[in-house]
Amino acid sequence: MANISPRLQKGAIVSLDATLGIPIGTISLQYNPDAITRSLKPQTVGDQPDRTEVFRLTGPPIETISCTVEIDATDQLANADANTTSFGIQPQLATLELLLYPSSATLIANEGLTIVGTIEILPMESNLTLFAWSKSRITPVRITEMEITEEEFDPKLNPIRAKVRLGMRVLNVNDVGFLNPAGALYMVYQIQKEALARLK
Repeated sequence: MANISPRLQKGAIVSLDATLGIPIGTISLQYNPDAITRSLKPQTVGDQPDRTEVFRLTGPPIETISCTVEIDATDQLANADANTTSFGIQPQLATLELLLYPSSATLIANEGLTIVGTIEILPMESNLTLFAWSKSRITPVRITEMEITEEEFDPKLNPIRAKVRLGMRVLNVNDVGFLNPAGALYMVYQIQKEALARLK
């Protein structure tokens, strides 16, 4: 009998160079979250607009996304994976956590500029992060919150099971403009949403 079950697509978090849009790395979600919460807040002209402006919008809504990602080392431990045996799921957790860190090279370079008396040091730029949840929902995001709950440990106290709660804010063209990779990706996301709405 033929297998007619659908092929499961895994969600992912993708890092791109913020200026060039070149992919740097992909974090495939080991298990897709059971639930994703999305919140949309319209951007209007003010809390109490006059009658001529009551229907006006100043840009796309502020959209936030939250979900909980599970990471489990059971399969890797059963296959005697060397990294998992030595470190548990710390490599996967570190990959997620580093989405929020400036690189150590940038920190050291900025400290060097401070020592030599550079007057102005710009805030450090992070990579562009995308949240990919199906072909029609790939959107640039800024991770606003990450809460990690480590639930089980091996005899060396390496975590082997964890839940990671992610809070994300969708970056729209009001945030980043049109003339960079994040703005272009956001416009694809909105145009796809408009196309889906026409299918109802």
